[in-house]
Amino acid sequence: MEVEEILHPPNRGGSPPETSDDDDAFHEISTPDGRGRYRNFSGFWLLGLCNNYSYVIMLSAARDILSSQWISNGTIPMIPLHNDTEGSELARGLTLVRGQSNGTGRYDCNPISTAAILLADILPTLVIKLTAPFFIHHIPYGYRVVLCSLTALASFLVVCFSVSTSMSILGVVFASVSSGLGEFTFLSLTSFFHSDVVSYWSSGTGFAGLLGALSYSGLTQAGMSPRHTVLLMVIIPIVLWISYFHLLLRPGELSNWTIQTTCRRPECQPIIERPDSEVRESRLTFSKRVFIIRGLLKYMIPLGMIYFAEYFINQGLFELLFFRKCALNHDGQYRWYQTLYQCGVFISRSSGNCFHLQRIWILAILQILNMIFLLFEVWYAFIPSIWIIFVIILYEGLLGGGGYVNTFRNIRLESPEEEREFAMGAASVADTLGIALSGAVALPFHDHMCRLD
Repeated sequence: MEVEEILHPPNRGGSPPETSDDDDAFHEISTPDGRGRYRNFSGFWLLGLCNNYSYVIMLSAARDILSSQWISNGTIPMIPLHNDTEGSELARGLTLVRGQSNGTGRYDCNPISTAAILLADILPTLVIKLTAPFFIHHIPYGYRVVLCSLTALASFLVVCFSVSTSMSILGVVFASVSSGLGEFTFLSLTSFFHSDVVSYWSSGTGFAGLLGALSYSGLTQAGMSPRHTVLLMVIIPIVLWISYFHLLLRPGELSNWTIQTTCRRPECQPIIERPDSEVRESRLTFSKRVFIIRGLLKYMIPLGMIYFAEYFINQGLFELLFFRKCALNHDGQYRWYQTLYQCGVFISRSSGNCFHLQRIWILAILQILNMIFLLFEVWYAFIPSIWIIFVIILYEGLLGGGGYVNTFRNIRLESPEEEREFAMGAASVADTLGIALSGAVALPFHDHMCRLD
């Protein structure tokens, strides 16, 4: 009885003991019907969906709205590629608007790049992820989520009511800030919950690309204007807000508006707590943070390599993989490339609880080989059928999504408890850095290839 009272002290009136909220959260998550657990799983799935969905929708809409601006200025209209996602797709759309594709060149593309859009798409996220590990712990999660929601909302409104190119680029920047801060915040947040939430978060982010591409395409092709479609999507930041503040069952030590003083997660508590479990992530020294990051390099470097190869394919090669003797026109082929890529990402990011892989470098090598193979195809055009390319691109998405979900799952499971929150957020810089580097290489490569006769 004495031992039981020590482990579960009774409430003798007044404020409940510090661990009671944690215990309540633990019992709620562990109830026989699983309501609490599934609420958290659903919450993280929706957070992943909303965090990336806004990004995808906003970029596609920005392209269409920019097109309408240039049409009004007397420039050449653009055929919307409604399924395009992320910075590379927007860059391609703007290139088609601002230059005249002659349709007779070797690759049927335009040699003019739009690096400004790509930089606006990538650099804010990269800056956030490079700097956030050293200051973000001073900002409670509630304020971070509010900022994510407001910047996502701002991206919709700015792009929707844009009257100039620079204003539309500002909308891209807002979307990038929301996505970058959101990914860092929510990955760090997973350290307070059951390890399986990492897989649900990853699945949500994977589904965002697929659903975003298809929903925007469907609404605009059904007759809704791009501006009205964007206005309809302002519901996404509201869903993100509800998912965090009303759907998640947060453990008691996690406060929305103040910095928590402990780092104990109910689902992983030992019977007798170790003293070092009281150490908070915010008390990690600068040198300790640098030391932790060095230990994460075994996962961050392969993940960065995966994303470098992946986005070099997406940004530099997709438009060049053009089959003239095909029932699909160039834009149709490009849309199918994007759709199949997103399908592969969604499938693999949703498989985190089924397939576990610790050697991420295997996926990195396979993705680099994939990139080299497609480089040879761009140069020599030896593949006879577009269906082979379709399979390869689906495979590319599977490798990329698998690298993402397994990287963060491994970090979540291997990091000491007091380092886990910091490690999950800090490791997220790897994919963004890989994307940024691939953009720096893919744009000049793409320009060079497009200038060939």
